[in-house]
This record gives sequence, structure tokens and C-alpha cells, in this order.
Amino acid sequence: MEIHTERLILRPWCEEDAEELYRYAMSPEVGPIAGWPAHTSVENSREIIRSVLSAPETYAIVLKSTNKPVGSIGLMIGEQSNIGLPDEECEVGYWIGVPYWGQGLIPEAVRRLQRYAFEELGMKKMWCGYFDGNTKSRRVQEKCGFKYQMTKENVSSQLLDELRTEHITCITKEEWENNL
Repeated sequence: MEIHTERLILRPWCEEDAEELYRYAMSPEVGPIAGWPAHTSVENSREIIRSVLSAPETYAIVLKSTNKPVGSIGLMIGEQSNIGLPDEECEVGYWIGVPYWGQGLIPEAVRRLQRYAFEELGMKKMWCGYFDGNTKSRRVQEKCGFKYQMTKENVSSQLLDELRTEHITCITKEEWENNL
């Protein structure tokens, strides 16, 4: 399935995307602030596509202008989320390559997935989180109508073997509809 926005196509990852994924996911500015280690090779990226990015409702963020992936976005529905959600709630997660920071592409993708989650999947709430210091991610959440809910101290980032402070935000279907 593909989901379109003005500038983007959100589509499932495929193994042929490994080189493009590695191009952006190798940056130490991308993964670690989001809670995962920088990719170490094209083969490492290919394995991540097979093992992680193949999850349901996980999409490559593809620029319509180049037809190449530049980031990733996904929904973790219910138990798939690490914050323990009921089946009618989901969490959204995202990242984008450094050359594309500040262009409004992630808010564009998040807004489209909000519409998809609330209108097509019947979700009642959408959650999102960011680690302390990730002001860009916080800004995306503010732009997309998420409201601060709580802060969790000493959250284990298993992929990086360290403890972090995570800020959790949420938007309800009703709040989303009121922002349209």
C-alpha cells in the first residue's frame, strides 16, 4: 500500500532500498538521538529492512521528486508500542536524513498518517515520544497537534544500552478533527 502527500510517497521498505537507507542511517546525528545505533554498512541496513522496517504499518518516506527514500515513519498499534497501548491507540515514530531536516517533510508525513490512523484504522489516540534534547522531534509533535502528557526518567534504550529521559505526547481523534 502507498500513501501519498503533496511531496511524499509513504510505501513499504524493500531490500533494494538498502543503499539509500544506509546513506542516511549511517549518520551519527540520526539514529542515536532517536534511540538506535548508526548503521554500519549497506548489508546492516538490508538486515534492518528485513528485521525491523518490515513491520506492519512501517513506511519508507520517499520523495516524489526523486523516487528515493530519505527517512522512515511507522505506526505501532496497541501492543506493538513499547508504551503499552490498548488496541485502538497507536504510537508514531519517524526519522529523516540530515540533508532533509527543516523542510517540513516529517510534519507532512505525520499529518498524513494521523488522517490514515484516525479515519481508516479507527484509532482513538495517537502517541509519540522524544528523548531529552531532541528539539526537532519535539517541534514536529507540537506542529502536528500532540500535547505533552508525561516524562519518563531512566528509560532503557536497549539498542544503545543506556538510560534516557523520554517525553511522551498524545493527540486524540477529537483534538485532531478540531485542528483540521
